[in-house]
Amino acid sequence: MAEQRRDARDMRGDAQVAPERGELGGRGVRDAVARAWDELVATARRTVADGLVVGTSGNVSVRVDDTVLVTPTGVPYDRLTPDDVVGVDLDGRQVLGSLLPTSELPMHLAIYRATDARAVVHTHAAHATAVSTLVPELPLIHYMAGALGGPVRVAPYATYGTPELAENMLQALTHRTACLLQNHGTIAYGASLDQAYDRTAQLEWMCRVWLLSSSLPGLTPTLLSTPQVEEAGQHLRDYGQKN
Repeated sequence: MAEQRRDARDMRGDAQVAPERGELGGRGVRDAVARAWDELVATARRTVADGLVVGTSGNVSVRVDDTVLVTPTGVPYDRLTPDDVVGVDLDGRQVLGSLLPTSELPMHLAIYRATDARAVVHTHAAHATAVSTLVPELPLIHYMAGALGGPVRVAPYATYGTPELAENMLQALTHRTACLLQNHGTIAYGASLDQAYDRTAQLEWMCRVWLLSSSLPGLTPTLLSTPQVEEAGQHLRDYGQKN
């Protein structure tokens, strides 16, 4: 892990390091950051436990005010502690911690700048990645596509960690809360880490269902129409318990 660390002032280009910035709002801000970091680490570990990522692939972030907490690059999630918090501002300048942030930071920041997202989950889920190599859009195999805004698009391939990939992703996310990344994986966002994770898991499940239903020789799966998915999406907005 020591190889992943560097002096925070090197990341800012000056001696005014950011850990103090997390304290400007007082104890309330520090407590909020601590809680969010704990939830982020738990979500990242869940992606591994549920088989959505292998090793240190994939990444997770959550926004607290104008600070984005994000998983560090190349560090196994089971090694992360409360002292390993990593945070950047919306311009990507590191304001918390000394571990390097994920190499996929441009995708996360692009979503926070363009949407009302409070959390983002990116995975290399196997079935979703397989689908991303086959079609430009996930066929409408299940009405849960309505929970993601409609037919799930595939963002054209670009090298990981690049502005080009972030731009391709944003195009695919237009009026959507999740998309596939060609030959790469998935990305989803939500109002919370739980919601972003649930959307990721639903997307992987739909991809698996489509692959299974398409694998039988001589049979073609029945697909839903766009109006059917839109109607389901309307119903899904009222799904669940109300506070």
